[in-house]
Amino acid sequence: MLSLSSRKRYNRLRFKGAPKLKKLNVYLVRHGQTYYNIYNKLQGWSNSPLTQKGMQDARNAGEKLAKIHFDAAFCSDTTRAEATIQTILDMNQADSVKQPITAPFFREEFYGYFEGANMDEAWYLAGAPHGLPTFKAIVEKYSIGQAKDWLKDADPFHHAENNAEYWARVDQGIDLIRHSEVPDDANILWVSHGNTLLSLMERFGQGKYDLTVRPENGSLTKLILTDDDVEVEYYNHK
Repeated sequence: MLSLSSRKRYNRLRFKGAPKLKKLNVYLVRHGQTYYNIYNKLQGWSNSPLTQKGMQDARNAGEKLAKIHFDAAFCSDTTRAEATIQTILDMNQADSVKQPITAPFFREEFYGYFEGANMDEAWYLAGAPHGLPTFKAIVEKYSIGQAKDWLKDADPFHHAENNAEYWARVDQGIDLIRHSEVPDDANILWVSHGNTLLSLMERFGQGKYDLTVRPENGSLTKLILTDDDVEVEYYNHK
């Protein structure tokens, strides 16, 4: 599942009988704006390039994080995430790692048949049979997890990820970070995606955050990752 270059970097970071880490500081950045973001299209495993604003989103995040030393960096194997994280690492002034580890575990939710579809139309098809015609309505009454389940139900091929399938994959990414051989209290950079950030907040945010509004492109979220817990320090800062 890892690319050859990422596998080599990960192997240099792996535990070999070392004790578990107590704490990792994970700096999460949503990738810069893409053309699909402008066009209001679902963008999971599909991809579109960063816009000029999206490239500036990445540079803005790079400026904010320039003085932080990162012992490891992770992102999905999509070009929007790779372009964002490489910009941030290239701007870093704190002797951080030079390249990220990329893996499909960090991809956005897979929307199956609805990849590239208009977001409002897709969520209408998912929620309308249940009397909830928008993503916001589904989340307000139920959850983001329920929205995933209903989108899979609405997919005529049933290729879209349901909530259980989504977390089975993303949890492998979280474990990849946890099991990296980096110092205790290390700083980790993770460039992620809008629905993934919302999903993380639903699971770990203790009800503190508005899950009906997508995080901004280039926004910064900080997690505290321990052996058995994830704590949200802040979310969606610009």
